[in-house]
Amino acid sequence: MIRTRLSVMMLLQYFVWGAWFVTFSSYMAAAVNSTGERLFSDELIGQAYGTAAIAAMIAPILLGMIADHFFSTERILGVLHLGAAAVLYLVSRAESSVALYVGLLVYFLAYMPTLSLTNSLSFHHLSDPGRQFPAVRVWGTIGWIVAGILVGSLRWAEAKWGFLFDRPFGLPLNLSLGEALPGSATIQTTSIPLLIAAGAEVALGVYCFFLPHTPPANSGKAASVREALGLDALTLFKSRSFLVFMICSFLICIPLQFYYTFTNQFLNELGVEGAAAKQTYGQMSEIVFMMLMPLFFARLGIKWMLLTGMAAWAVRYGLFAYGNAGSDMWMLIVGILLHGICYDFFFVTGQIYVDSKSPSDFRASAQGLLAFMTLGLGLFVGSEISGRIVAYYATPDATILHDWRSIWLAPAAMAAVVMVVFALFFRDDASQPVPDHDRQS
Repeated sequence: MIRTRLSVMMLLQYFVWGAWFVTFSSYMAAAVNSTGERLFSDELIGQAYGTAAIAAMIAPILLGMIADHFFSTERILGVLHLGAAAVLYLVSRAESSVALYVGLLVYFLAYMPTLSLTNSLSFHHLSDPGRQFPAVRVWGTIGWIVAGILVGSLRWAEAKWGFLFDRPFGLPLNLSLGEALPGSATIQTTSIPLLIAAGAEVALGVYCFFLPHTPPANSGKAASVREALGLDALTLFKSRSFLVFMICSFLICIPLQFYYTFTNQFLNELGVEGAAAKQTYGQMSEIVFMMLMPLFFARLGIKWMLLTGMAAWAVRYGLFAYGNAGSDMWMLIVGILLHGICYDFFFVTGQIYVDSKSPSDFRASAQGLLAFMTLGLGLFVGSEISGRIVAYYATPDATILHDWRSIWLAPAAMAAVVMVVFALFFRDDASQPVPDHDRQS
């Protein structure tokens, strides 16, 4: 069944990302040299996460054009994931800032295009994307949850299983870069999550070659520089609502990067036990809201779903600002649980909106344009701003190293401003289909 095959693809796609991305800031923060000095600064952590944004600005539109013109989407996905797996292993071996940064950039140049390509492949094979896509995409969330629970729960069992973790299949790990590892320590500050992700990405790369055949929509047509740069998708900006949507999508991703980059480090500094596993509560709530999306579409419409998602970001950061690991732990949990609304109501809704407004001959490029504006430009700016703000609010306290209240109030204010702008200027015309002469089935 097509939907089952697409669901497995989504599960593996987001398992790979979730296995290492959440805890990577904690890994970098714990990395020390032989004399015990910290290797990576807060600014560098933000910049390292920004490599995903740089790649998202460069690769998805070009790869979308290639998928629209030259090669079947499933083959492109297979090649990209196999290459990304090899690079991620090299990242796990990196021992310098330059090697780590360059390795991450190369990795994301291969991985980031696969996010929009899996969406466009799914839309191609679903007869009613607005109704069916959430049920497929939810398996990506399940994959992220499984990865988070696995990484957050696995402990360093050196006495009994050290030979497995120390040299799996004869491959050495850079465990010396992390903190000391007693028998009960979590693996979050080691390179093990990177290796778990690399192994899963190999499996995904092979699996992609067996996905439903998705030929290029414009096979046989000459490609142009305009298409190579994704400029055809820019014609969608003629719609005022589409332009407002894209601008606000870019802006909301600036405060978004605070969450992706620093939440795990924040929870660990506050002393929250099993931080990575607790962060999967957000993906669990995402499943619930994903399955309810068709109902919300019918009752709320595009504009109110997007506004609700933006509002949830502002509320979440406010809760993080005033929560703690003691009596106000509930504020942190509620903030994490809001991820279902934050992600589904804005990003998944946005992907469906873009597909509904895009002619069939450059839908992949249009999804790449969305990735450029959000995962690319937005997160890149967000990574630069978040790293600088976190570094600015560093404290001399040996236990809690940052003034997290001040840090979280900054993205809360940003999200609130974007919400107001969107409410004022976006018109809910998403239900209007693309004209017949533009959209082909």
